[in-house]
Amino acid sequence: MMTAPAALMAQEVPVESADDGDAKSTDIVVVATRYAGQVDTDIPPVLTLDEADITSYGASSIAELLDALAPQTGSGRGRGGGRPVILLNGQRISSFREMRSIPPEAIRRMEVLPEEVALRFGYPAEQRVVNFILKDNFSSKQIAGEFNMPTRGGYTNWELEGGRLRIDGPSRMNLEAKIVDTSLLTEAERGIIQDDSELARLLVGVDPGKYRSLAPENREITLNGTWSTGLGDEGMGGTLSANGAYTRTDTRSLTGLDGLLLAGSDQTLRALERNTATDLFQGGLALNKPLGDWLMTLTGDASYSEATTLSDLPGGIEAGRAEAQSKDMSLSSLATLAGRPFSLPAGDASLTVKAGFDFDRSDNSNTRGAAGNTVLKRGDASAGANLSLPITSRKNDVLAGIGDLSLNASAGVNHLSDFGTLNDWSAGLTWKPTEKLTLQASYLVKDAAPTLSQLGAPQIVTFNVPVYDFTRGEAALVTVTSGGNPALLAEKQRDWKISANWDLPIFDRSNLLVEYFRNSSSDVSQSFPLLTPAIEAAFPDRVTRDASGQLIAIDRRPVTFDKVESSRIRWGFNISGRLTKESEQGDAPESPPARTEPAQTPPPERGEGRPAFDPQRFQQMKTLMCGDTPPDPAALPERMRERLTGADGKIDEARLAQLRERICNSDGPPARAAPAGENAAPASGGSRAGGGAMPFGRGGPPVGRWNLSVYHTYRLTDRVTIAEGGPVLDQLAGDAISAGGVPRHEVTFEGGLFNKGTGLRLSGTWAAPATVKASGAPGTSDLRFGSTFVVNARFFLNLGQRESLVEKVPFLKGTRIALTVDNIFDSRQKVTDEDGLIPLAYQRAYREPQGRVLGIDIRKMF
Repeated sequence: MMTAPAALMAQEVPVESADDGDAKSTDIVVVATRYAGQVDTDIPPVLTLDEADITSYGASSIAELLDALAPQTGSGRGRGGGRPVILLNGQRISSFREMRSIPPEAIRRMEVLPEEVALRFGYPAEQRVVNFILKDNFSSKQIAGEFNMPTRGGYTNWELEGGRLRIDGPSRMNLEAKIVDTSLLTEAERGIIQDDSELARLLVGVDPGKYRSLAPENREITLNGTWSTGLGDEGMGGTLSANGAYTRTDTRSLTGLDGLLLAGSDQTLRALERNTATDLFQGGLALNKPLGDWLMTLTGDASYSEATTLSDLPGGIEAGRAEAQSKDMSLSSLATLAGRPFSLPAGDASLTVKAGFDFDRSDNSNTRGAAGNTVLKRGDASAGANLSLPITSRKNDVLAGIGDLSLNASAGVNHLSDFGTLNDWSAGLTWKPTEKLTLQASYLVKDAAPTLSQLGAPQIVTFNVPVYDFTRGEAALVTVTSGGNPALLAEKQRDWKISANWDLPIFDRSNLLVEYFRNSSSDVSQSFPLLTPAIEAAFPDRVTRDASGQLIAIDRRPVTFDKVESSRIRWGFNISGRLTKESEQGDAPESPPARTEPAQTPPPERGEGRPAFDPQRFQQMKTLMCGDTPPDPAALPERMRERLTGADGKIDEARLAQLRERICNSDGPPARAAPAGENAAPASGGSRAGGGAMPFGRGGPPVGRWNLSVYHTYRLTDRVTIAEGGPVLDQLAGDAISAGGVPRHEVTFEGGLFNKGTGLRLSGTWAAPATVKASGAPGTSDLRFGSTFVVNARFFLNLGQRESLVEKVPFLKGTRIALTVDNIFDSRQKVTDEDGLIPLAYQRAYREPQGRVLGIDIRKMF
């Protein structure tokens, strides 16, 4: 929804005028610099997508759309991980569950913003921010199915889901049901070569690979629902939303044969199984309410999960099963108050204050653990503030020659019941020397505590795990202990980021982004690293060898490193354009089956996101546009300049002349302007009043689209100090702490074509080779991890736009079919020693069990 203060930031002026022909049309000229629901910040987006752009991705849900946009939405910050921060209409929501199943047809506009914007919403600057602006009125029902199978066979994966969405101004209701099933994949089904020492213990012809899984059998059932309503008159008093979800997950894996199987033995072949059942309950609430010129947001989210893991014990059926149980509860709440407390000569200051409380409880038990039940609790009370100050401004003529310069500062404190007080602060500068170039620099300092899982996960023992012993230069099957480590320390993080974002003067939309990151951390909690000789020397009590020196057991519970330091450059570009001119388009796309439902109450005089007509602003625009000479493009609102800019990056004189004629020949909005909720666009057609993909908000068939995004990461340094005064491991030089080493170069890309309901998307990643050094002892060898190049393709067809086909089979109206190929080239990383041989523990199927996967997706919207 749009709050009352936000309404002052946007002004749309409907203008009725004659078009080239006799027909009349209602055009909308945007005379504001912002959309309703757009994030109010001086930091420009990394990427902006309109309705036509979003349609070109052929995604079935917001979750799929974010996956397709991973190169653009991913962060090079090196902290946090996971999804970007998600906003709805420029405001916080309780969780991503509220949005994940919404069809992209309901989105009017999408923005991807830098990490620093997250501070304004009470989040740490660790992930990029994605803001979705929904259409005012939208209604749809959908069912979808998906089937996937690798070309090498071995297993299958299928999904079924159904959903219902209704948006009526500030009110929203969304329901989702989904089931995902994946079958078991064994080592034998990928031809894994077994160790000779293990084969010697078994009868001839017995393949132990049949009794050990590469990928577990998995089934997941999800139910999810969200309800939102407006408060006050026409929803101008805020919004209230609630969400609830339940997920059931069952997994089964095989860990190998039970003991020896010798000639003459009457023992039955028996695989050791591990079964895990998890029930997850989640709920959330969110309140966004304007308080004068300020916006208050309250969010709360809760989850409770119960997981039981049953593991067969070696020694026959009589040996029984080990049982591990975990009961985890998490409660999080955050209150923010955002507004403009005072004005400076260069503009208004922006302030966000926050306070929150989180509570986590973990109750773990294991029948094979010596500690019995383990209960961990953590309360986290937090408070903080973020302040943005404009220093110079071209618009307000304050040191205009410098450009637009602003300062951002934040500070926060967390008090953890089990860890004490943690502090964080940051400072940053944003400088726009020109309209097309934005420069940023930020410095962040943060204390971070280990997670409860790292501290207290139940101890689990897994048998027959294949590993590579770098000390002896051989593969081994070992017993691995995993779980938590209560002795971990708090981490201190210090990060630099410097970036430049340049809007390129080519194509319809394009930009170049260059970012430099430097991370420095001390007392870092990490999962137990790759067992190289250096790691074994630093943690000798974690490794067990027999009298002959053969590796037999590893304790992989987390450890603390003294220092971890890294630096890298991430740069990339986003370019997009049109395949055809508007006049060259064929028939209009199909009328989508999803329909717009009017509000149940009488429609207001103005719709959500469309402020009432302002005669004063309209007259100012006429004065600017209707003089004797053409207007100065720099004086036009930013959004209008974007619509007037041609493929060469310059103002299109024909478009400008057309716009001047429409504005100068009009005295205001047409008397028959439709109220909100009337004549709203259907599901995939967009909202005419919202300003569609066509210039100046005009209706009509969308033009074909193409786009390409490429991002390259170049790692400059990556060093780990295991212990104070100990050796420094250079991961880029082969002193690895993770399987696979660290490649110096990495590239991600995505792009595609879309025209007349048919689209093709390509995405992929490439990583350079890496090396892991051995001990240097006789018989050992360095390992070379080859480069990887994985390309995925998705071809989709909107069958409903094939009129002749729909006439024969009406059910196909609103149907989309997609064919997918993941890992087109069946790429699997090759790992070799100095002799060019592949160690048993690094066989290609271990590195990439699936290989090439073919899939078909079908979605039907009603």
